[in-house]
Amino acid sequence: MAGAVLIASLIFVALRGNIASRRVRDANGRRWILWAYIALSAVYALLQAGVLLVVKFGDPDSIPGGLNLLGLSIFGLWCTILWAKPVAGSNIDELTDVFDFDGPLPAPARTARTAAPAAPRAAAAAATPRVPPAPQPFGRPRPAGFGKRGI
Repeated sequence: MAGAVLIASLIFVALRGNIASRRVRDANGRRWILWAYIALSAVYALLQAGVLLVVKFGDPDSIPGGLNLLGLSIFGLWCTILWAKPVAGSNIDELTDVFDFDGPLPAPARTARTAAPAAPRAAAAAATPRVPPAPQPFGRPRPAGFGKRGI
């Protein structure tokens, strides 16, 4: 049973390590945080499987509490990786301004706006009909707020 738990835990360590490595690469994070996270997660998986060999399942006092500190350290590294600022910046408006499909059409160039007086501009804006945006087949696109991939 301990061997099966060890293999399953190491598979999850590999999957979480893959997610963490992509996140660190997207945020230009520090590599030592990634490798510390992967190494400590592997040690945690090994110790977690080893606990099954020493625990007496009828006695609650035989459960060791030493894995709690290691688990908190791994959680802290994961939060550091997760909340790293993306390369493009952390301002969500900056990341999503190109995805505004419901807004008005872009205004003409700045030189054309300053050359025309205010009254003809208002009359021209009222005379032109507003074209509704094309319907999106699956709703609005998700904002790109998770690094380069926009996950």
